[in-house]
Amino acid sequence: LDQGQEHRVETPLGVLHVMVHGAGNVRRPAILTFHDVGMDSKSCFSTLFKFEEMQEIVKNFTVVHVDAPGQEDGAAIYPAGYQYATMDQISDMLPAVLQYFNFRTVIGVGVGAGAYILSKFTLSNPEAVEGLVLINVDTNARGWMDWAAQKLSNLTSSLTDQILSHLFSQEELSANTELIQTHRARLSKAPNLINIELFWKSYQGRRDLDIERNNTFKCPVMLVVGDQAPYEEAAVECNSKLDPTTTSFLKMADAGGMPQLTQPSKLTEAFKYFIQGMGYSNLVCEQESLFSKPSYQPQTFER
Repeated sequence: LDQGQEHRVETPLGVLHVMVHGAGNVRRPAILTFHDVGMDSKSCFSTLFKFEEMQEIVKNFTVVHVDAPGQEDGAAIYPAGYQYATMDQISDMLPAVLQYFNFRTVIGVGVGAGAYILSKFTLSNPEAVEGLVLINVDTNARGWMDWAAQKLSNLTSSLTDQILSHLFSQEELSANTELIQTHRARLSKAPNLINIELFWKSYQGRRDLDIERNNTFKCPVMLVVGDQAPYEEAAVECNSKLDPTTTSFLKMADAGGMPQLTQPSKLTEAFKYFIQGMGYSNLVCEQESLFSKPSYQPQTFER
């Protein structure tokens, strides 16, 4: 993948840091990613998008990585008392990004907080989104039990630990895998930890998106979650509310909390079939030889 071009996009609600790679073909949707809390677009997505087979697919599209306000490398630190954007406001910044680059439509790829933001954006701008890949999505506001648990955890755990248990499975945390160690070191040394905390609090205060069969996405959706991951139940619940004819649900074994970091190969394969299902098969078929026999089939669950 090319090194990408860095942009700072002015929106009515503040400036967004955006990295753009690739084709610049405005007739096709751009692939727009949004990262999770405790990460930026680089730490969240570069493993997946640098994966050889994934590069073969995305070279036909423009890829746009959006960073939430203040989360990018080298971001200015917000002063004490700074009023950080709500999840709704961050999602309301995205139309300005599409306008800035002249994109008519996008295929959204979001993880955790980023999946929530892209869900909100899609519900508000259905005509702008051709497809959605939602990893670890939770479309509900936090229940009071979660709220109470969070209050307790604020007292007893460091911010780094709270975020790690949002990103990774209990099993991964107990095993203290290399991935955990890398992200723990990255977070605890992050110069913009104050900004990360503001984004985390904003995600904790998210509203219920009220998704149901009558108020749902108008585009194909692929839900992805790791088996035993923190957001497994939330993803299963979201799946039950979506249109079964346009939704595929991929529950990945041995993926932990961040399938895009631990299983880029499986996720790439799933993404390839998702894109083909949207009618872009001519763009991904010539790479067929790169893939082994498809092991991924969209799963359907009893509803």
